[in-house]
Amino acid sequence: MALQVLRAQDRTPAPWKNGGGVTSEVAARPEGARTDDFVWRVSIADVAQSGPFSVFEGVDRIITVVDGPGMALTVDGARHVMAVPYEPFAFAGDSDTQCELLGGPIVDFNVMVRRAGASARVRIVRDHVAVRPEAGTCVLTVVLEGTAALGRTSVRLDHLDAALFATGDAEDIDVDGVLALVTVADPDSD
Repeated sequence: MALQVLRAQDRTPAPWKNGGGVTSEVAARPEGARTDDFVWRVSIADVAQSGPFSVFEGVDRIITVVDGPGMALTVDGARHVMAVPYEPFAFAGDSDTQCELLGGPIVDFNVMVRRAGASARVRIVRDHVAVRPEAGTCVLTVVLEGTAALGRTSVRLDHLDAALFATGDAEDIDVDGVLALVTVADPDSD
């Protein structure tokens, strides 16, 4: 798989699994997977009201507030306040999770992986980063704020645009804003 540029304008919003909001899928594997059969999935969601999160059995999640006043997540009874943007928070998708908005709607960045098939980590980058996925991994970059320029290919990524890199791809990225760098360990990513 070669470098894929995934433009924000090409995404189609879809209702959440529990019907409580709207999400736009950035990327998923296998391609075309639904919410019940993905190995990994990355999306951006508009959260307009407090309420329960969808339950995803056997899935680990990493969520990051991108815009808005933040939220408090109560995961299996433990409250975690996310009042500052760009601070990833990991939790089990099969936990009982309640969301309380802290003063209004938010936008969040959501990474989900099936424990049995993949794992992920999210790093926030604000300047320059070299992307070189190791064997058995892929890297997804998403511009959360501002822009990013891919040096070798001269591709420019705007707000919420993404690039998916596979093993063997190599790119230097200059970030003018905030970039989420998602590394997914997935045996099928080569």
